[in-house]
Amino acid sequence: MPLATDDGQFHGPSIEEFFPEAIFFPGTAFEINRVIIIRFIAVAAILILFWLGTRKMKLVPTRGQSIAEMALDFVRVNIAEDLLGKKDGKRFLPILTTIFFMVLAMNLTGIVPFLNLAGTSVIGVPLVLAVVAYVTFIYAGIKKHPGAFFKNALFPPGVPKGLYIIVTPIELLSTFILRPVTLTLRLLMNMVVGHLLLVLFFGATWFFFFTAGSWFALFGVGTLAFGFVFTLFEILVALLQAYVFTLLTAVYTQLALAEEH
Repeated sequence: MPLATDDGQFHGPSIEEFFPEAIFFPGTAFEINRVIIIRFIAVAAILILFWLGTRKMKLVPTRGQSIAEMALDFVRVNIAEDLLGKKDGKRFLPILTTIFFMVLAMNLTGIVPFLNLAGTSVIGVPLVLAVVAYVTFIYAGIKKHPGAFFKNALFPPGVPKGLYIIVTPIELLSTFILRPVTLTLRLLMNMVVGHLLLVLFFGATWFFFFTAGSWFALFGVGTLAFGFVFTLFEILVALLQAYVFTLLTAVYTQLALAEEH
């Protein structure tokens, strides 16, 4: 959090906050810093919550079981089955569910006190999840249309042959290159910007209250209010980005399964 330094001036948030120093195993392939620890915590929280909600399944569900079932049904009904149908939705439900809750949990760490940094605000996790989504839709297309998937994707039927010199590079770029790139950047940049704004608001609040003093505290009231409102907005963004990422994964998979391929 940006606070006043010895010069008594306010210093805004820096991009360096996303690259903290190593805590364990510095200089090795297993280096662990604050971001990695936050990711471990997010994964542990998912496992514990779903274990608690599903460890004693009953015909008449308990409150914890009901919440777990509602959460799982949200992905199953609103994303998997809605886009892929019951059969294919069931096939791809595990990976869609994993992506949704992993993104959601790591997004929400950005507003958790003492963590205050989204696990998805450093490119590693968004990139890995984008690669998983990419491999999933490639696998779905090859499995459904062996021998014809890439051909039909790059050389759409019904296009005059002379136009393939224009159409094929566009299809290659849009289908096989831009999809994982846009998935990665959309999630990453939303979390980066959200963190910087939250740090700015609450850092300014601390500065106005405890460093500037006097009537500047009135500005602190305003920045605190903005920080609180933006925290609520970040919760919405965290949920929305998890939904969009999972939805686009399902959309790309559905396009790969389409009969025209």
